[in-house]
Amino acid sequence: MDDMFKTQSLFFAYNESIYFRFPDIELTAGEDLLILGESGIGKTTLLHLMAGLLRPKSGSIALKGTSFESLSLRKLDTFRGRHIGLVFQRPQFFNALSLSENLLLIQYLAGKKQDIKRVRQVTERLAIDHKLKEKPYNMSQGEQQRAAIALAVINNPALILADEPTSSLDDKNCMKVATLLKQQAADTDATLIIITHDQRLKNLFQNTLEL
Repeated sequence: MDDMFKTQSLFFAYNESIYFRFPDIELTAGEDLLILGESGIGKTTLLHLMAGLLRPKSGSIALKGTSFESLSLRKLDTFRGRHIGLVFQRPQFFNALSLSENLLLIQYLAGKKQDIKRVRQVTERLAIDHKLKEKPYNMSQGEQQRAAIALAVINNPALILADEPTSSLDDKNCMKVATLLKQQAADTDATLIIITHDQRLKNLFQNTLEL
């Protein structure tokens, strides 16, 4: 099976004394990977490289056969919006908008049709459809985290990247969020990469990589 997502010889430097070399990653559609590492080891840098938010100093990244370095910054932004879903440790919403409006905006920004049916389908699966008219800041922490997953998967991405999605959650919610991410990825045959220092997730993943 062809690789859905592949990184090779990634190297990134902030300056002469802060630089990172990362192991190669090769994943097929529907595969998931847990990347574990302590603070300062370059986890967020790696996630930003894989999302196309940073450009590597050397090495290559390809998703669905498209190499990131072949795209201009503008084209890479569009490509990310269409094919990559991001879940951050602290959910990022447009606070002036309701959950429903946030999700419709993400569709619009990716150049996709605004589809309220898809919004309802995703939020129902995550059990937050009763919160569609709510502003995200009025929701509980667990609901916000599920809303963040909804934002990440609304456009049926080929790759879902999650940055420390469970580190601020208790054990019960930690397992819930990780399981939801795996389910959402499995539903659309997406590749899922969770990058974290949270050792509690180890038992949920067959593929793990220690930085």
